[in-house]
Amino acid sequence: MFVVTLKLSDNRAKASALMEGHNAWIKRGFDDSIFLLTGSLRSNAGGAVLAHNTTRADLEARLKEDPFVAEGVVSADILEIEPGRTEDRLAFLKA
Repeated sequence: MFVVTLKLSDNRAKASALMEGHNAWIKRGFDDSIFLLTGSLRSNAGGAVLAHNTTRADLEARLKEDPFVAEGVVSADILEIEPGRTEDRLAFLKA
């Protein structure tokens, strides 16, 4: 399982022009059953993605396809988590 932070860079002014492509990229992540959650970081600092059902290498490749990443609007940081204990509804994350 992975937590990805997408932190806004000095190029943030380009975000509005790339938003449609970024939203399509997010939709593909959900359609492919990779993304479990996406959302904004507080204080307009960027966004975050909770991902599973993928490898780090595949996630890195997927991130490069995000227009925000490709155009330097955000920098992506990946934190890999190996779930040990979960609430029952999240037990599928331990598989």
